[in-house]
Amino acid sequence: MRVDVEYSPVGEGLGMSEFWLYVWMRRIAVIAAHVIAVGLTVLISLLSRPGTSLFSWHPVCMSIAYLLCLTEGILLFSPEGTPFCFKARKGKVRLHWFIQALVILAAATGVGFMVASKNVSERPHLATWHSLLGVGTLAATVLQAACGICLLFPKLLKLSPPRLKLYHATCGLVVYLLATVTVVSAMFSDWFQATVKGVVWYAFLLLPLFPALVIMNQITNAYLPRKKITT
Repeated sequence: MRVDVEYSPVGEGLGMSEFWLYVWMRRIAVIAAHVIAVGLTVLISLLSRPGTSLFSWHPVCMSIAYLLCLTEGILLFSPEGTPFCFKARKGKVRLHWFIQALVILAAATGVGFMVASKNVSERPHLATWHSLLGVGTLAATVLQAACGICLLFPKLLKLSPPRLKLYHATCGLVVYLLATVTVVSAMFSDWFQATVKGVVWYAFLLLPLFPALVIMNQITNAYLPRKKITT
């Protein structure tokens, strides 16, 4: 008799104790990603001293957009747990839409403050790698939102919902990695290096990489090609 069983290769070959250890390690990693996202957003907001200048609002808005909202919007679907109480996927999807809308709103506001600050100080626009990466990240975010809208009309695009979800998740991972690179590049700016120095600077440089690894693991595990065993 032949029985086809689909399974994900994640956790393959582990015993029961090793499996539960693996599960708890993933849960701890997700919790740590939540803590880092919130902690970095708060710390950067405090370091920026919002209200002291037009520029001071730029790191606040961008950290809220990409360190906090984008991270939480993706971790919302983590099977290892989320601080939100929604159990039904429909509720999570609605909250995901709301959070992603906040990402675009906060990012656009942050860009607006940066443009206004540059105009007041008469400094050139798009003169650094960070600014170029930032524009690319914002453009990718808007395209990703458009990709998400396409999920509402799968028949119009003549694509199956699972394939659209795969495209959406893959594009989301690209956007998050691009946002992480942009955030890390901000650590090399004159403002940040003048504000944070020494060992603390290296901590700020490395911390954004951890949530990126957690999210990469979440998305790749969710969309790994499934194998079949025939017995």
